[in-house]
Amino acid sequence: MRRSTDRILTTHGGNLPRPEDLDALIAEGEPARARIDARVPGAVAEVVARQQECGVDILNDGEYVKAATATNYADYIDARVTGWERLPVDPAKPAKRDGVGARDRRDFPGFYHSGLWLSGSGGRVRPGFSTPGAPPEPATERVCTGPVTYVGHAAIAGDVDALKVATAGKDVDGFIAALGPLSLGAGHRNEYYPDEESYMAAVAECMREEYKAVTDAGLVLQIDEPEFATTWQFHPEWSVEDLRRYLASAVEVINHAIDGLPSEQIRFHMCWGSGHRPHTHDIPLKDIADLLVTINAGAYAVEASNVRHAHEWRVWEDVKLPDGKILVPGVVGHSTDLVEHPELIAERLTNFASVVGRENLQAGTDCGIGSRVGHPEIVWAKLRAMADGAALAAARLWRRS
Repeated sequence: MRRSTDRILTTHGGNLPRPEDLDALIAEGEPARARIDARVPGAVAEVVARQQECGVDILNDGEYVKAATATNYADYIDARVTGWERLPVDPAKPAKRDGVGARDRRDFPGFYHSGLWLSGSGGRVRPGFSTPGAPPEPATERVCTGPVTYVGHAAIAGDVDALKVATAGKDVDGFIAALGPLSLGAGHRNEYYPDEESYMAAVAECMREEYKAVTDAGLVLQIDEPEFATTWQFHPEWSVEDLRRYLASAVEVINHAIDGLPSEQIRFHMCWGSGHRPHTHDIPLKDIADLLVTINAGAYAVEASNVRHAHEWRVWEDVKLPDGKILVPGVVGHSTDLVEHPELIAERLTNFASVVGRENLQAGTDCGIGSRVGHPEIVWAKLRAMADGAALAAARLWRRS
């Protein structure tokens, strides 16, 4: 993973806007499978070129390959793993945990009842994403009923091949995002393994197969693990001490998943969830940052631009970024369709540089912005603004004219 040796390198969180013709094919579903598969490689080449035009240094495939088989950032994995099945909810069994925003729901019951929290940032809703007012799904839950096994080798090979072909000969680095072990397994009931520890160890070993395919190809692996922070919302009865005990064990699971893989090719992404909701009860970064940096990754991508977390750059005055590691704060976000001014982005980056060092910094987005920002034009404008802001910051940090 390249370091910011003479300028601030730029990247982003994951999904990007898809071409309208690819979206139309995806909306057709399985009848269009052959046409989707034929279109994806060209679409990946197009989105790689578009990112490079916007000034992105560490870029991806827009998550187009995953989008061709999934309805959201996590569902792509369903076709790549076995061991779980959907079963009717048993009302006699208590839920394993509460839902998204459980703490906020107490203070904003009218907002949650309205269904507004399901919407995006006020813009379009892309095909394949759930919409307010849609018929409720049957009451089922995902349960582990057999050995957890990775069977997605052909699928991840397709991800890798499409990105490597699209980036060949270009002065960029490629990254592929993959679901974290907590997001895959922690929320689902285990009815196969003798205990939660062995269950999550199996989940970690399963995901290592996907992670290894990415790093073996020489690409940067981004582990998407919003649950590192959002677990606080799932357990409103917990104290901070309870959460920290859980996260200490979660770090062991994550490190088990990447054991033996090159840390310099691994970027760990955490956020407070992309839902457009109040977020007044997000766990403060100061309460978990010291645990975050014990994950054996080369870089940590942290949501940092939205109005609940933009002030938290000061946390890194007290929590030392380990030697040789990189911090990738979000300096543009998915929580607003307003395009951040390059001067604001430069200010954010110079703030972070003042506490972690300019060479240990990259500019990123809070999360994947392709499905949460209202229109593709805004997404590309945000990425261009990020590159312009990074250039302004570099001029100041390296004292260039």
